[in-house]
Amino acid sequence: MQLIFSDAQYWGEFLPLTYTRPVAELRAGVLTFSERWQKLLNSNEVSYITENYLQKKYKSYEKTESLLITPNFLPSDGVLEQIKNLQLGEALIYENEVLAARLDMNDFSLSKIEKMTDITEELVFFKKHTDLFSKNEQAINFDFALLSKGKTSAPLSETNGFLGKKEDLFIEEGASIEFSTLNTKTGKIYIGKNAEIMEGSNVRGPLALCESAKINMGSKVYGPTTIGPQCKIGGEVNNCVLFGYSSKAHEGFIGNSVMGEWCNLGADTNSSNLKNNYAEVKLWNYNTHKFEKTGLQFCGMIMGDHSKAAINTQFNTGTVVGVGANIFKTGFAPNVIEHFSWGGHKGDEKFNLQKVYEVAEKAMARRNILLSEEDKEILEWIYNL
Repeated sequence: MQLIFSDAQYWGEFLPLTYTRPVAELRAGVLTFSERWQKLLNSNEVSYITENYLQKKYKSYEKTESLLITPNFLPSDGVLEQIKNLQLGEALIYENEVLAARLDMNDFSLSKIEKMTDITEELVFFKKHTDLFSKNEQAINFDFALLSKGKTSAPLSETNGFLGKKEDLFIEEGASIEFSTLNTKTGKIYIGKNAEIMEGSNVRGPLALCESAKINMGSKVYGPTTIGPQCKIGGEVNNCVLFGYSSKAHEGFIGNSVMGEWCNLGADTNSSNLKNNYAEVKLWNYNTHKFEKTGLQFCGMIMGDHSKAAINTQFNTGTVVGVGANIFKTGFAPNVIEHFSWGGHKGDEKFNLQKVYEVAEKAMARRNILLSEEDKEILEWIYNL
């Protein structure tokens, strides 16, 4: 059955990360929300209800009987069974919003729902971008159980030091870990296919090191942290989520942060995650066009896709970086960095769009991925905001 992922409720709360993707393509734990639901419901037929300019890349639904899902939550066993058992015209409601519904998309309308069932148990729900790192431990635990069920972990090389329970460590085939220390006393550690932890690294769970990702020599990684597919990290990382294909490969600190895809932090780049006065952190909100309270004392940076920072860049606590920014000026960068900024400071000129394409093409070619025409159209739409 076709799965349809809806952006109707939360897309704006995850900006700038969702400027380039639907909510279902956000990552927390090991998997994206889309990947997780496909495994849970054993379906590869997916489509999206999202912003018009994203719809060309992320296909719209077919007019068939379908399962409509708000994707950004972790289901309990009971709720998952209720979703699987939904009949045509039935829906599950959570906090007065549609959680899942089985509908005939030939005549799509939520008014066609004939039976609504309230979900009263508390679910792990990701309602805004900071939830991606704040609730990442729950996501890692969920995906660890999902991906390791019925499988046997590859052995950990005897060159490594290990603390904790072996059942809290799972290593996929092809992964390489030598002369490092792994600690599962603080949380589970999942090492993806062909991932690598280089010599002298110290990692503490919860950790998700996704397929073909790398932790460089002598790194220090504190959980809960997700290092997405083909990402490279080095230095010190604490409670971060990197979506995929991004690099923080050198010395420097980043904590309580989210980085999108195709981002790069130069050597000795640091991101503060705690204010000197220990006050609650505020973040720029693209919906209200003002700084809003996060409810967090520890909050670093939210960085949109294709943004880059030069060596020795210093990011303030609670910084939001738009899409395609190139940050290289001296001193602390401001707390809001505009899309395609050439320099990173307020009032700087915009990065030439054709040059943006050229840089993206070169970066993506290193991972054997092409910048598609659909990608270019999405970047152009954001550029013209």
